[in-house]
Amino acid sequence: MGVILVTSRSFSDGDVDLVERAAVAGHRILRGPAHHDLDELRVLLHGADAWIAGTGPVTGAHLAAAPRLKIIARYGVGTEAVDLAAARSRGIPVSNTPGANADAVADHAVGLMLASLRFVPDGDRRVRAGDWGVRRGRELGAATVGIVGFGRIGQGVAKRLSGFGSRILAADPFLPAEVVRAAGAVPTGLDELFETADLISLHAPGGQLLVDAGRLARMRRGSVIVNTARGDLIDEAAVADALHDGILAGYAADTLDGDTAAKNSPLLADALADRVIVTPHLGAQTTQAVDNMGSLSLDDVIAVLKGSEPRFPVTAP
Repeated sequence: MGVILVTSRSFSDGDVDLVERAAVAGHRILRGPAHHDLDELRVLLHGADAWIAGTGPVTGAHLAAAPRLKIIARYGVGTEAVDLAAARSRGIPVSNTPGANADAVADHAVGLMLASLRFVPDGDRRVRAGDWGVRRGRELGAATVGIVGFGRIGQGVAKRLSGFGSRILAADPFLPAEVVRAAGAVPTGLDELFETADLISLHAPGGQLLVDAGRLARMRRGSVIVNTARGDLIDEAAVADALHDGILAGYAADTLDGDTAAKNSPLLADALADRVIVTPHLGAQTTQAVDNMGSLSLDDVIAVLKGSEPRFPVTAP
């Protein structure tokens, strides 16, 4: 029997009983903390044959504490928190779940666009306080929307926006222009996109700064930014300044840089509550996405423990 360490909070929390599926395959699920604190994980890692890892860090020190580990299956897409080189040096394959939550995140991005353009959370707060005064919003179909990162999620957003009638721009250095056009967007350079779009939706990998004071200064006054990707893509202080100055009319995100440690983020200032929407990583939290991510990660774990290759391997740089 193999021991599968799971440190994703939502694993097997959908309609599919993945714990039972693992048991049928002859394996036992062992739960661990999602933050991946090594002191708390050390004993669990020591006996683990496989690790279905959440968003916490997976370092060389974690791997050194796991002498039996045969695979790390990232529950999700991003692998920037995983030390891929350390895994490769130990001969441990790393997999992820590409596309498993793309529809869920695309839905959430469009939902944040609408909520920001129409002041939905602020309207709810004001009504509860007895204020029925209106704020005039803007229609999504009248906006030029710039999508930064045009993979599965970005293309899913474009598909949804086509029903609204929005003009769609897309910046992605890895995609040929014809692929972008075929998916319903106009291929555009990143700087031009920031200068042209009324609303920008971020879907790029983390580990890079895309929204800084310089780009914000060149944006159209009254623009909106939606970030369902990574908190470190933006300079939070610069975005807060742009909101105070009116360069940005709104910022909506499913993440902050540092997340729960970011309670002092300038974007959470009371003075910006009518212009900023932040949700706690709700993008991938649908029953369908949870089932997809769990099933794909578990399938790769079972395959490797049987001596096969994972279906969705991640190659170390």
